[in-house]
Amino acid sequence: MRLSHIILVPASFAIAALVSLLAATLSVTAIETSSQDAVEGQLILHGYEWASVQSDGLQVVLSGTAPSEAARFRALSAAGSVVDAARVIDNISIPATEAIEPPRFSIEILRNDAGISMIGLIPAQTDREALNEDVQQIARGSHVTDLLEVADYPVPANWAEALEFAMFALEKLPRSKISMDAGKVAITALADSEKQKATWARELKREAPRSALLAIDIAAPRPVITPFTLRFLIDEEGARFDACSAHDTVGRAKIVSAATDAGLEGSANCTIGLGVPSPDWPEAVELGIRAIKALEGGSITFSDADVTLVAPDTTPQATFDRIVGELENDLPDLYSLHSVLPEPVKIDGSGDGQGPPEFVATKSPEGTVQLRGRLTDETLRSAAENYARARFGSTNVYPATRLDPDLPADWPTRVLAALEALSLLSSGAAVVQPEVVDLRGMTGDPDASAMVSRVLSGKLGASENFRVNVVYKEELDPRHDLPSPQQCAANINAVMNEAKITFAPGSANIETSAAGTIDKIAEIMKDCADVRMEIAGYTDSQGREEMNQALSQNRAQAVLNALLTRRILTTNLTAKGYGEDDPIADNGTEDGREANRRIEFKLLEADDTQDPEAEGAADETGEGDPATQADPTGGSDDPAATDTDASETPQEDDTAEGDAASGPPFAGPASLTPEDEDTRPKPRPER
Repeated sequence: MRLSHIILVPASFAIAALVSLLAATLSVTAIETSSQDAVEGQLILHGYEWASVQSDGLQVVLSGTAPSEAARFRALSAAGSVVDAARVIDNISIPATEAIEPPRFSIEILRNDAGISMIGLIPAQTDREALNEDVQQIARGSHVTDLLEVADYPVPANWAEALEFAMFALEKLPRSKISMDAGKVAITALADSEKQKATWARELKREAPRSALLAIDIAAPRPVITPFTLRFLIDEEGARFDACSAHDTVGRAKIVSAATDAGLEGSANCTIGLGVPSPDWPEAVELGIRAIKALEGGSITFSDADVTLVAPDTTPQATFDRIVGELENDLPDLYSLHSVLPEPVKIDGSGDGQGPPEFVATKSPEGTVQLRGRLTDETLRSAAENYARARFGSTNVYPATRLDPDLPADWPTRVLAALEALSLLSSGAAVVQPEVVDLRGMTGDPDASAMVSRVLSGKLGASENFRVNVVYKEELDPRHDLPSPQQCAANINAVMNEAKITFAPGSANIETSAAGTIDKIAEIMKDCADVRMEIAGYTDSQGREEMNQALSQNRAQAVLNALLTRRILTTNLTAKGYGEDDPIADNGTEDGREANRRIEFKLLEADDTQDPEAEGAADETGEGDPATQADPTGGSDDPAATDTDASETPQEDDTAEGDAASGPPFAGPASLTPEDEDTRPKPRPER
């Protein structure tokens, strides 16, 4: 074989292999380029610019950082729609997921006469069953709506303390909205009076946890003052208010500031109420007080928009005219001014003096009223005597008047107005003269001076001059010697321990033998009408639980009705049946069952002797605030503020052998008054 043949054959094969390799390389490159371009175009078309594409033979490699797992999946799907999905290699990364923060745990609670509703998010570790039991007990049988959600996250710090305080506030406030979380408790509530408002605010701040902010917004209805009266005077005793009314705190501050500038010393009892005749009342009063200061004496009386200025009888006519003219020009258009420069007045007080004619009514501390002096005719004499007997008691009036037909035409009005004003005092004297009505005396009512001024200004009219000199004596206050709420409950308990109230077996009819006990309780209640108490009925455990509940309610209501028939004001009494709850003795013995069949008077609220002005009724305090760091007290002494039981001892038994009552089921409204924790026994099989 020739050499050329040996070389040519392998060379041909080599050349063919090189050509095939070059063709394959060119084909792969073309496929890679076309696939990469197609995928890149598809990704750009769908807005996935964050993805980059590289070809590796037939494989298409996607890389980059996707904003989310969903975006990564959509990018792979878009690439798989252009080339075979099996050729797509996923090298896309996703940012590391941030740790999920725990949610904000919070509760919003609304309580009103219809019941209690809760909404919010609480930790799973919270004892929800115990929370619902507490709320059910506070609701006292009214409807409870639980819309709380649960999340399994760690319990925030201070959550338990804030929740406990929220329950305290919920029990304290019968009409309220409470919003709480671990760091703050916000309370909005409605009180019955300014005193109750201040007491609640004080107690809430005492109980608030130091670790949480406290926001309190308690509203109280303002009294309606009619007529809207203010009387300021300067005499030998100094500057003072006989009556003071304002429509807001800013106006009150302006009025008191003007009075202080005119010589008033100490604090002024200026009532904020409704009924102001115009918003510029403070400005008008301020002008009037300045006029009295300029006169260096006299009085200014505002009765709604009627203004009466009485100057000292020693005022020069020119000075009087100048000051009255300035005041008349400066007063707002609504106000009508009547000014008086009186003649010198001498109050004889005997009714028989040589001076101006007088009618005199004197009231002794014992309540005896003497009528002396002059009246116009028999009609007025009869009217005055009958009116006095109606006001002071028919056996306490001793008339000794004489007739004088020459008296002024308005004499009857002045006489009757003086008697009405005198009835507001514990003791004193009213003197009626043609030019003045003078009333002075002592009272146990701190608001008596304002009421007297209101009566005289309303009855006599804006153009009349009157004098008021009323001194408040605390020892005359009817509430001074009244028993405290705790004493009321203790006295009733003592009566019931001596002789129990008994009922006919299986019924709510009070037995005749218990009438004496009811009479004694009624006598105690005459001095305790303002004390809120609950008449709680209990039975033993014999019989059906539902029937025992109805029987206990009917018996408690029977006691309340018995007091009502004895003309006792029962507004502050509530009847509530508890059935066989809270046994105080063993129901397995006859003696124990009889002890458990009882009526208890429970003290719901106590009178607060602290000054309601001592603390504000709205505040927001945080950690370190002394208001939230004060030591908590066990209770309050304020009416309509605190709920405590008067006694844990049995207060009433009945002679029924068992309490499987057949009486009518209870259909009355359930009380919303909070009370102590229920110690209801565990459910037992019905028998």
